[in-house]
Amino acid sequence: MRFDIISVLPDLLTSPFAHSILQRAQKKGIAEIVVHNLRDYATNKQKSVDDYPYGGGSGMVMSIEPFAACIEKLQGERTYDEIIFMSPDGETLNQGIANQLSTHENIMILCGHYKGIDQRIRDVFVTREISIGDYVLSGGELPAAVLVDAVVRLIPGVLNDETSALSDSFQGDLLDAPIYTRPAEWRGHRVPDILLSGHEAKIKEWRHEESLKRTQQRRPDLLD
Repeated sequence: MRFDIISVLPDLLTSPFAHSILQRAQKKGIAEIVVHNLRDYATNKQKSVDDYPYGGGSGMVMSIEPFAACIEKLQGERTYDEIIFMSPDGETLNQGIANQLSTHENIMILCGHYKGIDQRIRDVFVTREISIGDYVLSGGELPAAVLVDAVVRLIPGVLNDETSALSDSFQGDLLDAPIYTRPAEWRGHRVPDILLSGHEAKIKEWRHEESLKRTQQRRPDLLD
C-alpha cells in the first residue's frame, strides 16, 4: 500500500514515519510512505504557495497551481483510490473508515496550512475529506500522520500478532476491555481471578462483558 502526502512542511512528518510499527511496515515493504514538498511545485522565485483571500479577511490561502501541479504529476504515475484532504470540517475519522481505507492500494493525502486551501482544489481533485476531531490545528501534517498510523497497522503482516488489530477498541463498536500484565498483585491491587484461570471461553466472555460495561460508561453513543 502506498501513501503520497503533499505538505508545505514535510519535515514535520519525518519522525512519525521513522519509528515503531510504521517503520517496520516500510522495511517489510508492506507500506510505502512518500512525502512531497509542495514548494517544489511553486513557480515563483520565493517558492511561496499562498496568497491573500478574495473578498478580504484574515489569513492566507494556499494557492491552486502548486497543488494542482503536484497532484497531476502523481496521477500520471499511478491511479489513486482516494485523494484525501485533512480538514476540520471533514467526516470524523473512526475505526470503520480506517478499516475501509486499509483495503486500498494507493492513497494521496493533502495537508492544508494557513487559512486553508483554495476551494477549487477540493472541488476538482479531492474525493474525501477527513477530520481527526472538532478542533483546529496549525496544519494537516499531524492529522495525516494519525490517519496513516490508523490505516497501516490494519494491513495484514504489519503487526506481529495478526489478531491484535482485530481486538482493538472500536473494532466491534465497543471499547476494549481492561488489560493487565505481571505482577498479578501490585500494592493491594490484584488482577481479576478470571484472567488467571486459564479458562479461555470464560475469559472471552468476561472481556466481552467488560467491553460492554466500559462502552456504556464512557461512550454510550457507540451502543446506539
